[in-house]
Amino acid sequence: MVDQVKVAAIEQEPTEQSLRRNLTNRHIQLIAIGGAIGTGLFMGSGKTISLAGPSIIFVYMIIGFMLFFVMRAMGELLLSNLEYKSFSDFAADLLGPWAGYFTGWTYWFCWVVTGMADVVAITAYAQFWFPGLSDWVASLAVILLLLGLNLATVKMFGEMEFWFAMIKIVAIVALIVVGLVMVMMHFKSPTGVEASFAHLWNDGGWFPKGLSGFFAGFQIAVFAFVGIELVGTTAAETKDPEKSLPRAINSIPLRIIMFYVFALIVIMSVTPWSSVVPSKSPFVELFVLVGLPAAASLINFVVLTSAASSANSGVFSTSRMLFGLAQDGQAPKMFAKLSKRAVPAKGLTFSCMCLLGGVVMLMVNPSVIAAFTMITTVSGDPVYVRLDDYPLLLSGLP
Repeated sequence: MVDQVKVAAIEQEPTEQSLRRNLTNRHIQLIAIGGAIGTGLFMGSGKTISLAGPSIIFVYMIIGFMLFFVMRAMGELLLSNLEYKSFSDFAADLLGPWAGYFTGWTYWFCWVVTGMADVVAITAYAQFWFPGLSDWVASLAVILLLLGLNLATVKMFGEMEFWFAMIKIVAIVALIVVGLVMVMMHFKSPTGVEASFAHLWNDGGWFPKGLSGFFAGFQIAVFAFVGIELVGTTAAETKDPEKSLPRAINSIPLRIIMFYVFALIVIMSVTPWSSVVPSKSPFVELFVLVGLPAAASLINFVVLTSAASSANSGVFSTSRMLFGLAQDGQAPKMFAKLSKRAVPAKGLTFSCMCLLGGVVMLMVNPSVIAAFTMITTVSGDPVYVRLDDYPLLLSGLP
């Protein structure tokens, strides 16, 4: 009898230390959309348009097409074994423990550094409305808020990402609708330029910068998709993953066309590509043309929530990666323990403690921009680097 009790206890132990599948289909769908729509679309598209001209449309389509196959392969591997918690698990299974160790820890480091940059960026965006707010206090508050919400339940993470993604979707749809109305009404800018789809091919053709400009667009555009892999880190906490994951992954091409391609077509139809200012957000510029007085505040809110979404995703994915590594004996055992809410609390706390590096940088550097540049130099992400002077640009708008 005693032996049977021991056996039963052993059988129950893995279940007690298993992540709960509390992310529903709507969470997964919006997490996929939010991951595919990066801050680079709102802030970096001006630079990519100036580099490649109208051919940037094909750049985003090609990148989206290739990433679809990458995501499709990842999804099939994750579904081949529902015990996989993330892509580091199948890397270790197929290539060896060294691959899982290398993939897991480099991914963790990448997101921690990116999270630090996000925290500093959020502080910079908050200064647009609260210029007197202390930098390090704002960053510390953001980290504590992210930690508190993620410690609750995985469903809380799903809800936050759902609404963060919804904000980005509304902003993009609003731009597309407003732009189409301007084209149909033959809107004329203060400089006398009439909105028309003909701007796409009449101003030097589809490839005005030649092949060099076309390929130059790839270098920046590809980083707008950073975070698209987040769907893969939710596999172990997804309800009915056999249905939810394929739906989310298979819809990637359609979403790329809807949100990236349509938005870029509208932007270059209202403002010829040669007139797009690389250092300014095309989203802000278009809404300013319409006469929307709150254009600066609107886009500042969108990119702030986008940075918050990125930081939130980073906290989530790093904690799950630590949990998986610890279960495989490739990280300290304490990270393999879950809280009563089935959340890797120690991994969350450790990752958030690492984010405090951003707070330290703000305390050491008197300038938010200086701290931001130092962090993004380590991460090597040009999309984030381009955000450093964004609040200053906004402050000059009407």
